[in-house]
Amino acid sequence: MQFLSAVTLVVPDYDAAIAFYCGKLGWALLEDIPQGRKRWVTIAPEGGQCRLLLARAEGADQQAAIGNQAGGRVGFFLSTDDFAGDHAAMLAAGVTFREAPRREPYGTVAVWEDPFGNAWDLIEPKG
Repeated sequence: MQFLSAVTLVVPDYDAAIAFYCGKLGWALLEDIPQGRKRWVTIAPEGGQCRLLLARAEGADQQAAIGNQAGGRVGFFLSTDDFAGDHAAMLAAGVTFREAPRREPYGTVAVWEDPFGNAWDLIEPKG
């Protein structure tokens, strides 16, 4: 059996990313293991099947990738079974949405961004 267990998100600072994802969005901090100059930090929304590995940028190339890891496209997809509730909670937490919610053939979706410039879809897949 194989499954996708984690995806790396390059961030400028571990603690700032934890504060946003865990503090504002309510995700769980699963691991925060010191490794010298680096830390092994994984987070996930409650019930999430894939973890986000927070990786602090080191060097100019990695710093340039912050907020542009998908080349300007939406690179991350947060699925929900309660779009309206999660959308309202995220707005109340100060999350920036780039657009109003819209219905697509695959579900209800709106693009939002984290404080580092990464584009995400909040999506409730069609039944």
